[in-house]
Amino acid sequence: MSTSTSAPVQTREIHLASRPEGRPAPENFRMVHSDLPELKDGQILVENRFMSVDPYMRGRMNDRKSYSAPFRLDAALDGGAVGEVIASRSGAHKVGDVVVHQLGWREHAVVDGSAASTVPAGLAPDSAFLGALGMTGLTAYAGLLKVAEFKEGDVVFVSGAAGAVGSMVGQIAKAMGAGKVIGSAGSPEKVARLLELGFDAAFNYNDAPVVDQLRDAAGERGIDVYFDNVGGDHLEAALEMLNVGGRVAMCGAIAQYNSTEPPAAPRNLAVAIGKQLTLRGFLVGGQRAHAAEFREKMAAWLADGTVRYDETIVDGLENAAGAFIDLLEGANTGKMLVRL
Repeated sequence: MSTSTSAPVQTREIHLASRPEGRPAPENFRMVHSDLPELKDGQILVENRFMSVDPYMRGRMNDRKSYSAPFRLDAALDGGAVGEVIASRSGAHKVGDVVVHQLGWREHAVVDGSAASTVPAGLAPDSAFLGALGMTGLTAYAGLLKVAEFKEGDVVFVSGAAGAVGSMVGQIAKAMGAGKVIGSAGSPEKVARLLELGFDAAFNYNDAPVVDQLRDAAGERGIDVYFDNVGGDHLEAALEMLNVGGRVAMCGAIAQYNSTEPPAAPRNLAVAIGKQLTLRGFLVGGQRAHAAEFREKMAAWLADGTVRYDETIVDGLENAAGAFIDLLEGANTGKMLVRL
């Protein structure tokens, strides 16, 4: 075990000041100076380098029962972060190690050693372990291959395809022999980027009804797999275009995260009966058994350029709330990160 003599005694962190109604606003968040506790046996002090903001965090800002506990008011938010160990009372981690953990939204974190994973040196930039080589990548990999049971030759449709997870899904599908990969995104620039990343077709969902554009992209062949990050009209369109025996991996529903009214779509869920569709929701936490397999394959894909990843980086903890709000509005291409 090792201990640094220059560890800070205070840090800055972002608290949830109030619960958002609809779209989050800056006043829902508060910057707080906080004293750091003395390390206990088994703990480490981490100076965070990057933190992640993710769509699922919006649900945790509501005071209602869900798969993850609500954020507490007047307490620090949390989420994925990567940083350097600057003090340690853990036999598993030494000063200088770079680790991934779940105490983001703060510049320094006191973390139980058992709750931090050491990042392999030299494999990829630190930030990649919050994205392509982290939970984002595992979500895409397991969601496509294990939940949607992708098969070589499948036609795959991905919504929110220019986001962190969606862009990985499309590239993994291509790497695994998809017959065709179609993506939706919210701007001409994002559509162009999807084509650069190897998607066979992509469309801007703002240009025309999603179902019409998906029908044009898929043609008579239809689609076999839908990876859903959006819900709403995208799910309705996918149900219309899925072939008999089609599969849906339900990862997110960002179209309704800020909504205060029930979603208007999908209105055609009954087609799942006649088409014998499988709609399966999943959480990445339930896919950890596939993590080693995922890391091995993703490291190889990144090394040979089969898979590429984008990051949208915002500097400064003081801008973390703004980055999160912008994420929900689709301002990011790839993974949205805050550099601390």
